[in-house]
Amino acid sequence: MAETEENDVMRVDTLHPADGSSHRTKRVGRGIGSGLGKTSGRGHKGQKARSGGHVRPGFEGGQMPLDRRVPKRGFNNKWRVIYMTINVGQLAEVPAGTVVDYDYVVENGLAKKVPGNVGLKVLGNGELKNAITVKASKFTEKAKEIIEKAGGKAEVIPGKKKFIRANLEYKLTLDEYMESRGEGGRQDN
Repeated sequence: MAETEENDVMRVDTLHPADGSSHRTKRVGRGIGSGLGKTSGRGHKGQKARSGGHVRPGFEGGQMPLDRRVPKRGFNNKWRVIYMTINVGQLAEVPAGTVVDYDYVVENGLAKKVPGNVGLKVLGNGELKNAITVKASKFTEKAKEIIEKAGGKAEVIPGKKKFIRANLEYKLTLDEYMESRGEGGRQDN
């Protein structure tokens, strides 16, 4: 009984990979009997037979590569900021006194969720009769005018700041740093 329990215990010397998960490495250049002797499966001479002799991905032997043959159009700005947009007209059915923000718009399906967006932008297409408070990252002038004309409020809230690290937004003096660590200010002798 004690022997079977001892065999079931996992120890460092009993660990091994799962069956079929690891394969023996192919030993090349070990004589003609191995099937991969002499040239080690690389054939005779040529660029691919040499050590370090490979071509980069996309290289077509000097022929004009496909990515250069295909015409290009337009421009993709990697720094662009994308907003989830909604028109004032879509808020016409919202009851008076409601606070409309990004979460409200998402929960009620008023706008399509845009991946990677940094906030809500309100556009000025449509009409509004109810006095509501709208909190968004951006408003067009017309949208602001329509909301305020209906007796509501258009509040601009800061969206996510892209590409700004929080610890770079402020700098401490040496005295402030020492105080924050609880060591008091600088002591001059």
